[in-house]
Amino acid sequence: MAIGDRVDPYRGFNFRVEIGNGGDEVAAFREASGLNFTIDPVEYRAGNSPDLHPIKEFGMRKFQNLSLRRGITTEPTLWQWFANVSSGIVDRRDGAVVLLDELQNDVLRWKFTAGWICKWEGPSFNAMQSEIAIEAIEICVEQCAMVAT
Repeated sequence: MAIGDRVDPYRGFNFRVEIGNGGDEVAAFREASGLNFTIDPVEYRAGNSPDLHPIKEFGMRKFQNLSLRRGITTEPTLWQWFANVSSGIVDRRDGAVVLLDELQNDVLRWKFTAGWICKWEGPSFNAMQSEIAIEAIEICVEQCAMVAT
């Protein structure tokens, strides 16, 4: 890249969510968040170490739940998935959150594995407002990684 060439960051309003082992898109979501990943530090010091401080090793990786929000419709896929899990049916699904550019081309993909809905939140109602009724879900994921598109 030549000096002076500018690379603009992507905007956060073009994205899609794929859920299901076939990568099917369930619905257009208004919000997707929770792409937060941490690694626990593990301190260790051998008794004969000349250093008077512990070294830090990396420990367990943790992946935050994905939070998704959309306008509620009569399309029952998310509710049925939650109902399966709440009935004790093992229903783990893979999927991805995909960032798109201005021309709707895939740019970045965060793929999750073995996800299941651990929380479903219904809409709030207020007769004095004219907002869209929103449903929200949280998907527990075992692993998530950014992969090339």
